[in-house]
Amino acid sequence: MNKVDVKFIAEKGAIIPEYKTSGAAGADVCAFLNEPVTISAGCSAMISTGLYFEIPEGYEIQVRPRSGLAAKNGVTVLNTPGTIDSDYRGELRVILINLGAQNFTVHNGDRIAQIIIAPVTQAVFLPAENLSKTERGTGGFGSTGL
Repeated sequence: MNKVDVKFIAEKGAIIPEYKTSGAAGADVCAFLNEPVTISAGCSAMISTGLYFEIPEGYEIQVRPRSGLAAKNGVTVLNTPGTIDSDYRGELRVILINLGAQNFTVHNGDRIAQIIIAPVTQAVFLPAENLSKTERGTGGFGSTGL
């Protein structure tokens, strides 16, 4: 099990991420708000979590939607998955977008997203005159069917 240091202010209501089941891949993160934030239908908002991470080098945190929030309310994470790099020390904030038909209000302590700790592989990008041929070639955007 990997260890990740988390700075948070518990006495002000920030909640440390938590895996809700033993087999969960994602740990839930919660809103850290002084007052509720209403996201109008079709709009987005950046939501504070009050969390700051020291992610080990060679890893990232991916911020992903919570499936229940998306299915029940049409609320999801705008830049899915969001990436938190190992050298970032600022607050984790989540960009939520309301794709539902009704306004959605986020309250302090609401579970708003989940985070995954994932290994990162960096590549060396080399200029090339030609690329190898494949069966698919340049076909994309549905070229293999629906």
